[in-house]
Amino acid sequence: MTAGATSTHCIVEPDTGQDRERVDGRGARHVAIIMDGNGRWARKRLLPRVVGHQRGVEAVRRIVRAAQGMGLDALTLYAFSTENWRRPEEEIAALMGLLKRFILSDLDEFCANNVRLQIIGDYRAFPPDVVALIEQALARTSANTGVTLVIALNYGSQDEIARAAAKAAAKGPVTPESISAELDTAGLPPLDLLIRTSGEIRLSNFLLWQAAYAEMWFTDVHWPDFTPAHLEEALAHFGKRERRFGGA
Repeated sequence: MTAGATSTHCIVEPDTGQDRERVDGRGARHVAIIMDGNGRWARKRLLPRVVGHQRGVEAVRRIVRAAQGMGLDALTLYAFSTENWRRPEEEIAALMGLLKRFILSDLDEFCANNVRLQIIGDYRAFPPDVVALIEQALARTSANTGVTLVIALNYGSQDEIARAAAKAAAKGPVTPESISAELDTAGLPPLDLLIRTSGEIRLSNFLLWQAAYAEMWFTDVHWPDFTPAHLEEALAHFGKRERRFGGA
């Protein structure tokens, strides 16, 4: 079945969990990645920035495929921030084109592997053809029960928190629980591990609320060079950490 087929859902076998054995001693359910360094990867090789973004998409494919065998329930990727609109128009157009091609080429694979797609952020600000493809992908994978692939598109955490607080206030008392229930990530497992590539050590307005007790792992590796082995390394470090959540 192609991305343009009329069926609104993937046809998959029920997920019994037997094909997604959790990696012993690690226990992370939800991992998020700030995919940084596409431009620097390209510049280092005297290549156009768009080539770095193209290689970054290839890295996304590698990591999504690997995550399914690492015991993860959710993988959240920071693909396009609210601040990315400040980039040159030609770069934004190239990113939109890559997003469209990624959906068109990989949607059938998501279906075959029982991957559920979820978007956080306001993707409806994108061009209508991109929005239509995103919504088709969301509809087709909505009944899947395997790994949830969460893509942050036109996402900014401060905006998300402000929206969630306003919604919570409209319904009653504002508490941490009522705000959490209105976040874009409501319903996902708590964030366990946040990874950032390319050497920067900051959150860049990404999952600020969700990262309150998440473990952090930073690497100098540029995103196009990030491999499943690097993800394994990050999960191994996570598995060795003692998480006290503010306790003694």
